[in-house]
Amino acid sequence: MLRRFAVFLPFACAAAAAAAQWVEEVPFITTPDHVTLGMLELAGVGPRDHLIDLGSGDGRIVITAARRFGASGLGVEIVPELVQRSRAHAQQAGVADRVAFRTEDLFQTDLSRATVVTMYLLPEINLQLRPRLLALAPGTRIVSHDWDLGDWRPDRTATLPVPDKAVGREKLSRVHLWRVPAPVDGLWCAGPVALRIAQRFQHYRAQIEGPVPHRWEGRIHGAQLPPPVGGPPRPGLRWREGVLEVAQGAPGVAPGSRFTQAEAAACPAG
Repeated sequence: MLRRFAVFLPFACAAAAAAAQWVEEVPFITTPDHVTLGMLELAGVGPRDHLIDLGSGDGRIVITAARRFGASGLGVEIVPELVQRSRAHAQQAGVADRVAFRTEDLFQTDLSRATVVTMYLLPEINLQLRPRLLALAPGTRIVSHDWDLGDWRPDRTATLPVPDKAVGREKLSRVHLWRVPAPVDGLWCAGPVALRIAQRFQHYRAQIEGPVPHRWEGRIHGAQLPPPVGGPPRPGLRWREGVLEVAQGAPGVAPGSRFTQAEAAACPAG
């Protein structure tokens, strides 16, 4: 079974004819089964997940997610012959009712249903996809084989031995995991109480301006902004449908308080 490596370069080409010619010249490499399994385990794939594999090759990631973990899935591939092969493999594996494969430009794929996105793309393609990945629902898991997402650092990285690896000097694969962070940058208001957050991917700095001021920084876990461990009490926040709820209170900030994002430069006076 084969997995695409550099076939994604055509998407950067303007001319479809030139892209088609390049596809024929792109090499294929084998992805070991234990790397496929490692990607799915790192993402914690389960029966409630819908996985989308961008550049799905022979379909093994989508099929394994359905067969081993009970997930549903979609594989997107630019080579029609590989899509047909994937569909045949899904039938043989008994999971054709839970998975689908499409011949499609991955930049045109609707990712909104995904709870997990997997990919084995080149670095420049990853960076082009990054804005769309960051716009997915908070908590969506992104798993990339070997290549990262630039200065959006992964939440976890696993290294797997691949003694027979044909690409690169190292006989190993790195599997990276990200969880899409909630979009919390900006000014939030709960009446006259102002919460200012500066966000850099999954890292944030927060300041509450009110009767009891608070300053802290931490890490965003999907939709959760847990307070830092140790030190004085700080509020724990949860993003839900564009609102920041206080899940864990602190002095002057009651549990259940709700902050909405401000359109003005300051919160309304009390």
